[in-house]
Amino acid sequence: MTNFFAEFLAEKDVLLADGATGTNLFNMGLQSGDAPELWNTDEPKKIMALYQGSVDAGSDLFLTNSFGGTAARLKLHDAQGRVRELNRTAAELGREVADKCERKIAVAGSVGPTGEIMQPVGELSHALAVEMFHEQAEALKEGGVDVLWVETISAPEEFRAAAEAFALADMPWCGTMSFDTAGRTMMGVTSADMAQLVEDLPNAPLAFGANCGTGSSDILRTVLGFAAQGTERPIISKGNAGIPKYVDGHIHYDGTPELMGEYAILARDSGAKIIGGCCGTMPDHLRHMREALDTRPRGDRPTLERIVDVLGPFSSASDGTGEDAKDASERRSRRGRRRS
Repeated sequence: MTNFFAEFLAEKDVLLADGATGTNLFNMGLQSGDAPELWNTDEPKKIMALYQGSVDAGSDLFLTNSFGGTAARLKLHDAQGRVRELNRTAAELGREVADKCERKIAVAGSVGPTGEIMQPVGELSHALAVEMFHEQAEALKEGGVDVLWVETISAPEEFRAAAEAFALADMPWCGTMSFDTAGRTMMGVTSADMAQLVEDLPNAPLAFGANCGTGSSDILRTVLGFAAQGTERPIISKGNAGIPKYVDGHIHYDGTPELMGEYAILARDSGAKIIGGCCGTMPDHLRHMREALDTRPRGDRPTLERIVDVLGPFSSASDGTGEDAKDASERRSRRGRRRS
């Protein structure tokens, strides 16, 4: 089990990941504020349909419905005592879908942030974070996932805690952060910072990268930032299907399936090895991404101008690195001194 995903990654030119979990489940009837993880036991057929939708659209891997599966997140729904049950079931349902497929499919155990702020800024200790991530990891392992997959992380301290927990579980893993604040994570991590962070870990991930964020243009700028560090580790790009907008009282992502096909090509040419969608990405988007990756030849690494021409403008002038970011930091520092 521990070698399957590494071998799969090595033998494929590009792996197509899955799309959104929340968006698809909301379309199946999940209500805002409800815990998706409770559906693993309450609505197992719908969770299997979620997984099957990605497989039928051409995905090589899908993430389990366990993003909020730590005790800290489940406590919000009085389900902190069900960590093992809900995560194991999420994995078992995924295993059932993958094993009946005639081609190779990897099941990745989704692990999201705890939702708490780690010390010294917040109150969550490193030891407790490791304990919670380890509890979830063991349950996903018991359910049969091929690889653990921590995602949407903002703080390097939380990323390190997850890595330590996955080592305790003796499982291979991948990890992504969300670069949603002018090219940085909410806690200030840049693409260059993350590329260095993963190499400094005692148990480095099989692949690393970015997910979610503010749109497909922005995430590709981040992917280019990873590639610019000269990393030889596979890069993940799992971007949103456009930008969220309110339409008739509901959140709608404006990225068309055709546009996500273009995104997939640009992600591959930017250096990504694992390409998928995040918020707003439906099976129809994945089908267009699959077709584009299978039928269109590799091209040169795209320029920022090319990305904007195809996918639209960036949400910020800078990607959080370089002279522009330094100048902005110095300006903030000077303003802070004037206020004191």
